[in-house]
Amino acid sequence: MTKNIAVGIDIGTSNVKVAVAEKSFVDGKVVPRLIATGFADSRGLRQGYIINGSDVVKSIRKAVRQAEKAAGVEIDQAYVSIGGVSLEGNTSIGSTVISRPDLEITEEDVQEALSACERTLPRALTLNKKILHTVPVQFKIDGRETLGRPEGMRGSKLEVKALFITCLEQHLNDLIQAVEDAGIEVEDVVASPIAASFVSLSKTQKIAGCVLANVGSETVSIVVYENNIPISLEVFPHGSNDITNDIALRLKVTIEEAEKIKLGHPTGLSYTKADIEEIVEARLREFFLLIETHLKKIGKNELLPAGIIISGGGAGLHSVQETAKATLDLPSMVARADIIYTSRNPVKDATWSVAYGLCILDFSAEPDKPIKANAGKIFKKFFAWIKQFLP
Repeated sequence: MTKNIAVGIDIGTSNVKVAVAEKSFVDGKVVPRLIATGFADSRGLRQGYIINGSDVVKSIRKAVRQAEKAAGVEIDQAYVSIGGVSLEGNTSIGSTVISRPDLEITEEDVQEALSACERTLPRALTLNKKILHTVPVQFKIDGRETLGRPEGMRGSKLEVKALFITCLEQHLNDLIQAVEDAGIEVEDVVASPIAASFVSLSKTQKIAGCVLANVGSETVSIVVYENNIPISLEVFPHGSNDITNDIALRLKVTIEEAEKIKLGHPTGLSYTKADIEEIVEARLREFFLLIETHLKKIGKNELLPAGIIISGGGAGLHSVQETAKATLDLPSMVARADIIYTSRNPVKDATWSVAYGLCILDFSAEPDKPIKANAGKIFKKFFAWIKQFLP
């Protein structure tokens, strides 16, 4: 596979999506142009983690082969997303004394401060976990907040507040093993909400402050942005399948029939539109109350000017936008897919944001300056990419 091709694999509970993009230039900037996609129903996953490895491998192979046929290239390496209930974000603060006699802050000082920050994380939050991404949220020099990169500035003490995005080590290892068993080398693993944010959020929204909420089949994941960087991430063990179950119980119908009713497909059954709307809105309200509780926890409820942007399969449900606005008292909108594609691949569905976002990251990463991650062969290119947006 050439350096002009990037591949992203989004392994979700409902389906596996593969995006193949080629390097193109828009206004002098490198952007991925989607040239092929692959899709397969997921098997062997539960709330984002693998319960049957062989079934997951089959799903990945099917989606990859479909993408290879459409793109006319052999796929042997890819960026891969990870989601699920074990994914979470936690912040901590660390500091270091500047090492140089002239007190100039170096890259080594920044790394030492980040290491100190990592050491202050409570053991309960890191036990059996792997750190996927370390995102500096705020720097202080001698107690005063500094804007921009601290390297090259002078001071006696450097303090950093950082967001650590983690997942269970077992889940990560199982995911990497499944992809490799499918014949694909894993270039890097990226948290799904982060990958989706590259596509679903504008720079203006990220700077002003917003929350991207992905309503999936079994989980609702959120990432909160402010000043153009992610400041919080959380995954809740609930999803649109709960709505399907609610409909099945309320109307006394099968799960298959309930799913059709939820999606608005005709079933021949007797029910009123008002009944379905009531069921859907009640469960959506529960989802958004969970998000509100999290925003209160981090001190951002009703304080995100760009509001909530809703993505995922659940974003197409009736009244989702209105329910979010009323529950959170924030501006609300459904995410749009800002995907550049060839004429033969007119993908406009926002559910492809994760796979396409992985392609963006592949072309944006700095391969010459990888930061080794705790996941062994996985590299933290994400940090190199996000450094340009530090406050």
